Amino acid sequence: METNIFQYSFIIKGLLGAVFASITAGLAGTYVVSKRMVFLSGGITHASFGGIGIGYFIGINPVIGAAVFGILSALGVEYLSVRQKIREDSAIGILWAFGMAIGIIFIYLTPGYTPNLMSYLFGSILTVSNADIIALGTMSVILILYFGIFYRTILYISFDEVFARTYSSYVDIIKYITTSLIALTIVLNIRMAGVVLVISLLTIPPNIAMLFTRVYFRIVLWSIVAGFIGTATGYAISYYAGIPVGATIIFTLVIIWVLVKITTLIIMKLSNKEAIHP
Repeated sequence: METNIFQYSFIIKGLLGAVFASITAGLAGTYVVSKRMVFLSGGITHASFGGIGIGYFIGINPVIGAAVFGILSALGVEYLSVRQKIREDSAIGILWAFGMAIGIIFIYLTPGYTPNLMSYLFGSILTVSNADIIALGTMSVILILYFGIFYRTILYISFDEVFARTYSSYVDIIKYITTSLIALTIVLNIRMAGVVLVISLLTIPPNIAMLFTRVYFRIVLWSIVAGFIGTATGYAISYYAGIPVGATIIFTLVIIWVLVKITTLIIMKLSNKEAIHP
C-alpha cells in the first residue's frame, strides 16, 4: 500500500519552507547577483557560523546567534572597506575566517554532548520547525514590502550607484539596510540549504532567470519560480533517496540551469538559421 507523503507534518513544513525560501532568495538573490555581491554574501554565510557556536555555548537558539553575527559581519565589511580603507575582499576574508574560527571554538567549549552540526552545515528537512517557517514567512513579507517601496532606488543601486546618488540622498542608508536584510535572509535559509551551500540558493535562481530576461522585476519573478521548482524538487528527491536536502536542492538547481541554458542555446541557433534561410 502506497504511503501518502503529505500525511507527515515535516513534509508540509518543508514545502512551506520551499515557498518562503524561494521568495526570500529570489528577492535578495537578484540584488546580490546584480550588485556582484556574491563573495560578500559567502562571507556573511560563513561568518554567521560564529553566531551558531556562541548560541550553543550560551544556550540560546543558534539561529538567533547566527542572525546577530551575520548582520554585524555584513555591517563590519561595509565599515572596514569604506571607513578603514581596507579592500572589501580582504575584509570579507578576515570576517569569514574569524566567524568560522569563533564558531568552532565555542562549539568545542560547549559543555555536555557535542551538538550535531550537519543540519546547519548542509541543511535538513527534519529540522525545519514551525518557528523557522514563521520566520521565513515574516521575512518574505518584509522583503516584498521593502523592495516594493524602495524598488527604483534599489534598482539604481544594483546597476549604477553613482546615478543612484543623483536620484536619492539615502543611498548609504538603503545599502546598509539592504545588506542587513540579505544577512538575515541568508541566516534564515541556513536550515534549508546549510551554511556550506546557502549562498548557491541566492545565486543560482537569478542566473536561471537571466537566461529569460534582463528586466530586474522579471528577474525577481523568474528567480522565485526557479527557486521553488528547484527547492521543492530537491526536497522530494532528498526524501525518497535519503540524501542531504541542502546538497540535493543545489544539485537540482544546477541541473535546471544547465537544461535551461542548453535549451536557450538550441532555440537561438534554430532562430538564427530561420533568419538566414527564410
